[in-house]
Amino acid sequence: MYLEAEEIARLYRLLSDKLGNDTTESMFKYIDNKTERSVEATIKTLATKDDIASIRNEISEAKVDTIKWMFIFWIGQVGAMIGVALLFIKK
Repeated sequence: MYLEAEEIARLYRLLSDKLGNDTTESMFKYIDNKTERSVEATIKTLATKDDIASIRNEISEAKVDTIKWMFIFWIGQVGAMIGVALLFIKK
């Protein structure tokens, strides 16, 4: 929720009447610092274009490895089936 400048000024006046200028100023600084730290923490957790590009590269490398091992498995299976077929044909 964003406050307009008029609303902030009004809130500042109301709080400074009740709490005093020093306390109100300290409270506004605290809220600003807290908000800044929260935004900075959120920014640190966001993914950048470079992060996404590196993830895409890792996924493509994983796909290549998976396909390579699938072909190795299929060749082994075909070899085993041919061996079993040759055993049955010879008998």
